[in-house]
Amino acid sequence: MLAATLLLTSCATLKNRPVAQRQKSIVVLYDNDVHCGIDGYAKMAGLRDAINKSDTAYATVISSGDYLQGGTSGAISRGQYVVDIMRNMNYAAITIGNHEFDYGVPHMKKLLSEVNAPVVVANFFDAGADKAYYPAYVMKTMGGKRIAFVGAVTPETMILEKFAFYNEQDEMIYDLKPETFYALVQQAVDEARKSGADYVVMLSHVGEQTQSMGFDSHKLIAATRGIDVVLDGHSHSVIPHDEVANLDGKIIGITQTGTQFANIGKLLITKDGRFSTTLIPSSEVPYENEQVKATTDSIKTLMNAVINREVCSIDYDLEVMDEASGKFIVRCRETNAGDLVADAFRWVLDAEISLVNGGGVRNNVFAGRKTYGDIVNLVPYDNKMMKMEATGAAIMDVLRLNTAITPEPDGNFPQCSGIRYTIHTGSHEISDVQIWDKEKGEYVDIDLQKTYTVAINDYCRHSGFCGALKNSKVLQNTNIFMRDAVTDFIEKELGGNLGDTYAKPQGRITIVP
Repeated sequence: MLAATLLLTSCATLKNRPVAQRQKSIVVLYDNDVHCGIDGYAKMAGLRDAINKSDTAYATVISSGDYLQGGTSGAISRGQYVVDIMRNMNYAAITIGNHEFDYGVPHMKKLLSEVNAPVVVANFFDAGADKAYYPAYVMKTMGGKRIAFVGAVTPETMILEKFAFYNEQDEMIYDLKPETFYALVQQAVDEARKSGADYVVMLSHVGEQTQSMGFDSHKLIAATRGIDVVLDGHSHSVIPHDEVANLDGKIIGITQTGTQFANIGKLLITKDGRFSTTLIPSSEVPYENEQVKATTDSIKTLMNAVINREVCSIDYDLEVMDEASGKFIVRCRETNAGDLVADAFRWVLDAEISLVNGGGVRNNVFAGRKTYGDIVNLVPYDNKMMKMEATGAAIMDVLRLNTAITPEPDGNFPQCSGIRYTIHTGSHEISDVQIWDKEKGEYVDIDLQKTYTVAINDYCRHSGFCGALKNSKVLQNTNIFMRDAVTDFIEKELGGNLGDTYAKPQGRITIVP
């Protein structure tokens, strides 16, 4: 059954015909939001190789962004290990996601120059430039057909990764063109068609959830014409196939694989030009590319030298996402993982409270022996700790602004320590905000005029929390990574024993429908 699904049935009748005369379908295998799930690369490359070897279709691979960060391999190498693997994939095209900007644009440009694949992004510009930094599309010929792969990344990235787009004087240095985003995509599609493209495949890191700027991939399709199919990313949605009407009313397919190679996407373009998409669970793929696997294994050996030190052992899971749905619950309600990270932040900087953006707490930690690598995987980003002084009014702004769409997920949802609060999802109000009073040994009502010491990460100062702390005073910048703050807290404060303290959320955040 799998062999049929993957188009790997032998074609004996074509065996002796010249390659140039054969009419075969085209298969584009796609990934999105890999987030350092490096074991999937060898399988995707192996599947492509098997299809090509079977001689039933022309097969290639593409990526729709978010590969450099989000897990251990990216965190401990600043994305280099991921690039070392991707270099062997022979991608037909890749676009960029918002997390490619995590290390800043200069480092992103350096890493992408080493991938050995065309990078396509229609809307990434140096500020003030007339021409996009990367080509908007690349043309590939497969089976006598010319396929244009057009790329774009959500302009929302300018908010999500604001630090990468503005300097210390708040001057824009890079631009994703939110005002003309759809027009730039349309321009790229028109140019590709004019250059002879038979098909246009959109590599879209825009996503299925409308963000504050109002963009999503369904709207992208509705605002354009000439795209044949959209291979999407960003929202980690599992979409084998969906359909949207474009500007001319033509039905266009759209798909996403989820995240971290849970699935490998397969776009089939038949000989008569019909498009269909399906998702293949990576666990069902029996193939591996030997060169990619060898590189992955070598990198794992390097990683193990760093990450295998035991930190603790726990009898329960620390929850970040719901395994069944793949949704990040840490972005819409209190979790035990959020409590642990927030406590670590508050402890390491001796602050009265701490606020942690839920999007920075990334992966579940399952019961058992836990190593430094597991902690890195929990909080993988290279953000550093900082201590601020903020008024009660500014803290209220953080809570109000970053819970405004609860129970919908928001990467800035504030996990917390030393503070508790109630969210009213109907009125979008915050109430019952109390701060832990160390001297009294109890929670007391927040004082809007009083200043409190607050532990956060530098992302939340510069890009997160909707700028609510922008005017608050910085008391201390540190070189302490989030992962090391959590590790030190577990080892030095808890003595390597979490006990039952974090077996369940501790009631710091109450949600009232």
